[in-house]
Amino acid sequence: PILYSYFRSSCSWRVRIALALKGIAYDQVPVNLLKDGGQQFSTEFKALNPMQQVPALKIDGITLSQSLAIIHYLEDTRPNPRLLPQDPKKRAQVRMISDHIASGIQPLQNLSILKQMGERKTEWAQQCIASGFQALEQILQHTAGRYCVGDEVSMADLCLVPQVANAERFSVDLGPYPTITRINKALQELEAFKVSHPSRQPDTPAELRA
Repeated sequence: PILYSYFRSSCSWRVRIALALKGIAYDQVPVNLLKDGGQQFSTEFKALNPMQQVPALKIDGITLSQSLAIIHYLEDTRPNPRLLPQDPKKRAQVRMISDHIASGIQPLQNLSILKQMGERKTEWAQQCIASGFQALEQILQHTAGRYCVGDEVSMADLCLVPQVANAERFSVDLGPYPTITRINKALQELEAFKVSHPSRQPDTPAELRA
């Protein structure tokens, strides 16, 4: 497998965690979202992913984009360890939380939107994340055990950790979100989350390396 990734991309980070948890070895091709006006806009990368976004994963003779679609494929083809619970209700909760983050928070504060916000970008990002976290905190109070849904790591957790990192990067006050904070801390102790961290990627700038 070949993962086209950017060290700081939260969507790429989700997939890196999934690959690490499932023990899938892969090669990584960095796509710098800032350099040369954004390497994702190159003709070569557009041929790979017409949406001109990371991640993209070449695996089993196909190329997939969209982080949750990639994780679902890995789950279908390499089911151990499981990232979607067998219980239909818990499975639905995992998908709900994943979509809440991947559709309801992250796109509103990603690079392309922030560029358009100009000087207001930090304020905008803080508002989007805080609004999403207020809802997410309430949801997690009903679904969480040690992790987002019960005591097993799931796709929801793969979405949570990168989003909390974004919140920290934009100086969002996490005080009102004790459940989110607790789960994030527990997940960061797991090896798959450590090796997938933006500070430990091939394209991490020297000053940001762990």
